[in-house]
Amino acid sequence: MSRSDRVLADAEAVLRRHSERGQSLTARARQRRNAGLIRKVKYAFWAVLAVILGSAVAGFVVPLGTTGVMIALGVVIAALLLIGLLPTETRVRTEALAETPLTALPLQTEIWLENQRKALPAPAVTLVDSIGTKLEILAPQLEKLGPQDPAALEVRRLLADHLPELVTGYQSIPQPLRREERNGRVPEKQLVEGLAVIDAEIGRMSESLASGDLDKLATQNRFLELKYQEAKELGQ
Repeated sequence: MSRSDRVLADAEAVLRRHSERGQSLTARARQRRNAGLIRKVKYAFWAVLAVILGSAVAGFVVPLGTTGVMIALGVVIAALLLIGLLPTETRVRTEALAETPLTALPLQTEIWLENQRKALPAPAVTLVDSIGTKLEILAPQLEKLGPQDPAALEVRRLLADHLPELVTGYQSIPQPLRREERNGRVPEKQLVEGLAVIDAEIGRMSESLASGDLDKLATQNRFLELKYQEAKELGQ
């Protein structure tokens, strides 16, 4: 095996390992929810601390008395209720995907998909997990693309247009009709088949971008081999 072939094989192995390490969409969503809960606990802590400190300072100026204590307690309860109403996980609006910067689009699409999970049938959820894993791999690859590059436009069209249209189109159908055949088509089956196509397409895009990187790496390696050979011949 030549050095170029070894470089390509090593690079492909790295890509495979990275893919195998990809967590499921559910696991990453759980991490985001946990992070949201931690943020809410921090907010609650600082809110209570602020009320206590504010009450202590006010107490030095004017005795709080029973009324002051009750007011402070009411403020604490109100603050905790407001913090409790804050969403634990991020919500992404469908129309916001079209305005999302390219490098942030995979993550925002992943969060958007997680938001739709409860409204999807079980076979579709499995594909959503697969799409989420592929989006995680795709995200760093998009950093090398310009917003108007053909590949970038293709990615944006798939993630910001085709995918949301497929899912929202399914959700717009009344639930009792989603498994009924109409004009030779079953909406639930169409959704699953469409998600499978999108899943495969994201994988193809990622492979194409990786292939470009691998080709570039191989070209650079061959250039170095030639330079090394020239230097070696000059030294003879």
